[in-house]
Amino acid sequence: MQDSHDFDQDDDQLVSKSQLKREAEAQQALGTKLVDLPAGKLAKLPLDDELLDAIQLAQRIRNKREGFRRQLQQIGKMMRQRDTAPIEQALHELEHAHLEQNALFHQLEKYRDAILADGDSAIQDFVETYPLADRQKLRQLYRQAQKQQQQGKPPAAARELFKYLREVATA
Repeated sequence: MQDSHDFDQDDDQLVSKSQLKREAEAQQALGTKLVDLPAGKLAKLPLDDELLDAIQLAQRIRNKREGFRRQLQQIGKMMRQRDTAPIEQALHELEHAHLEQNALFHQLEKYRDAILADGDSAIQDFVETYPLADRQKLRQLYRQAQKQQQQGKPPAAARELFKYLREVATA
């Protein structure tokens, strides 16, 4: 009876060949993602020297078709020998930060467009959201943008307004 119980525990710990293959492919895909990152973002990830060297080599030989494929397989193999959770977490945070930055950029574009369209009421909304904003400077940029638009000039003040909104929002 004891032997059959031990056998049942072994069955729970067995992993199917298909599952192993899926896990290996996932590690390979993570390695490919790392190879596609620029050097600045790679530096922010918790990579050991051996793995970083392999990734940099793959980036250098990208145009060598067969060598690149073998290097990606090597990186996948290296990934399977490591705990990739910290790497995946750091990569997720990098991607998430980029998405947040894009969302802020789009929100600031909406504020700029609203200020250019509605004037003081939109300026008031922005100042309520960002109390450090200088209302007088916002009004000045709004008036300059209106004047440039009426004269048919390029929207330099509108660009300056956006720059100022970004400064305030990221301060």
